[in-house]
Amino acid sequence: MIDCVHKTPAARESGYPYIAIPQMKSGRLDFETARRISREDFLDWTKKARPQPHDVVLSRRTNPGATAIDRTGTEFALGQNLVLLRADGGRVKPAFLKWLVRGPAWWREIGKYLNVGALFDSLRCADVPNFELQIPPLAVQHRIGDLLDALDDRIELNRRMNETLEAMARALFKSWFVDFEPVRAKEAGQNTGLPSVIADRFPDRLDANGLPHGWHRPQLGQLLTVLETGRRPRGGVANIREGIPSVGAESITRVGHFDFSKTKYVQKEYYDSMSKGRVLDGDVLIYKDGGKPGELRPAITYVSGGFPFPRFCINEHVFRVRTDAFSQPVLYMALSTDDAFWQMKELATGVAQPGLNQSAVRSLRITVPTDGVLMRHAGALIDPLLDRCNRNSIDGHKLASVRDLLLPKLISGELRVPDAERIAAAVICPSSMP
Repeated sequence: MIDCVHKTPAARESGYPYIAIPQMKSGRLDFETARRISREDFLDWTKKARPQPHDVVLSRRTNPGATAIDRTGTEFALGQNLVLLRADGGRVKPAFLKWLVRGPAWWREIGKYLNVGALFDSLRCADVPNFELQIPPLAVQHRIGDLLDALDDRIELNRRMNETLEAMARALFKSWFVDFEPVRAKEAGQNTGLPSVIADRFPDRLDANGLPHGWHRPQLGQLLTVLETGRRPRGGVANIREGIPSVGAESITRVGHFDFSKTKYVQKEYYDSMSKGRVLDGDVLIYKDGGKPGELRPAITYVSGGFPFPRFCINEHVFRVRTDAFSQPVLYMALSTDDAFWQMKELATGVAQPGLNQSAVRSLRITVPTDGVLMRHAGALIDPLLDRCNRNSIDGHKLASVRDLLLPKLISGELRVPDAERIAAAVICPSSMP
């Protein structure tokens, strides 16, 4: 176990990533949101703790016991309140360590040694070596690791595929409705590169305001058919372990996806009695007051195909929005642009915790062509990409559920590896099973 340096280096515009607790997301390290530090600081901060392959990053505060790994081989420095766990291969194979610290037994030990504080809970470095964990033989560790890695690789493949699919959708939307590339091409007498049935729908010049001729920027309130939040569950209907999922601040991440581990639930009777806030297929959700104190970071996501749950509701921190003017995925794209983000920051109210109210959402402006056929063309190209993303996400959620079910049973010896391999094969390659 290697502790971090107990101070924070100065931030730079570019350089090496400095990983802090916020960069630990769903067992992975998020380098995109990490602060950057100089090479000099990187070398100084990694003298004692230079991450190596198979090292596990452990959080001691905020979410004590949470772990994450790097799958990319990126060089990074360790932030405050983080610890590196490293196996020497004697009793625990380095590649198996990440699985040993994710099962129920690990969390039982965290609970045993947790220091409960007034402001936050914490974990002492000196207590971690005292954890009592059941460790399979090395040969068994190898087979368990290979099996769980296969499930994790499939989950990671789905995640990367979704990044590519969403990037394709964003690139198309940006080209047509933000940068107006087809209009600029026609204005310059160039080929748009689009089929004529689509290219003919674009104007051939920009107006004095820099918009395609004839296009306008209405307020979102003129286009929406639904704008509502849920409500805060009261009494004994909330925070139960099963029932109907209720999505709120803790469930929607900044990048527009869901953190299933933080999902809360309400009773079915409460869900059935709700007059508003029940999520329907195709809804766009906006977490209206996300981010750090004093900073608005709205998170937006699109729901389809039963993702993330066949049925669920939202609480008072989330807006549900719909339009009949064009497809919901196109609405999601429009609300995910940099322009929309900066409008949200300008329209947010509140000092300690800025947030969006319904008036602010209605005041948002988006660029809309007068030709509804063009929007239908956009939907025909964007909708399948986002729907495939959601199908991949459902697949990934199922794989993660199987992985998390198998993990403790394999480590404890309750389930034999060959039996677990058959279960995993049925999930990874269902078409190959009889």
